[in-house]
Amino acid sequence: MAAGAGPFRPGASPGKMAAAARLGPVGDELALLEKALGLQSGNKYGAQGERQVPVLQTNNGPGLTGLITIASYLVKQAKKEQLLGSSAEEKAVVHQWLEYRVTQVDRQSSREDTRTVLKHLNAHLEDKVYFAGNSFTLADILMYYGLHHVMVDLTVQEKEIYLNVSRWFNHIQHYPGVRQHLTNVVFIKNRLYTNAH
Repeated sequence: MAAGAGPFRPGASPGKMAAAARLGPVGDELALLEKALGLQSGNKYGAQGERQVPVLQTNNGPGLTGLITIASYLVKQAKKEQLLGSSAEEKAVVHQWLEYRVTQVDRQSSREDTRTVLKHLNAHLEDKVYFAGNSFTLADILMYYGLHHVMVDLTVQEKEIYLNVSRWFNHIQHYPGVRQHLTNVVFIKNRLYTNAH
């Protein structure tokens, strides 16, 4: 964990979860992020257009549009800027993975698209603990939320194929406050199958 990041606060109130459920996946995700960052609830989220682009109506200005924009705003509002990266290079890497989340992960339309994304992420995570290297960032949180529905549906054998993604995902779901009310995805620690005969 980055210095000064502080742990996330787990759990969500039933009222908050019910409100998020009415907002759909994007509203739920932003409500989870808001709670994980320790922010007071009360932001009003909506979605616009065919692709259901998230919108945040702020109290003192025009609405904010787009997952990356809103998530970055929430991180800054929570005064946890280290989640956006600490160096110029790390900030660029975090932003790169946030863009990947919106342009690739969120636009999967087939099983083949999902396999392609998982294969790419698996290769990237081969020698990394987190998406931006050795620091837990907003990229990890939003990639976790974006991949949760995919990981829930994978078989044990598929999780083994994407072993680096599985390792990363399991680590992030146990990071304090990130998972909240989302289903815990089970991973088998011992390999059931080997290549030796």
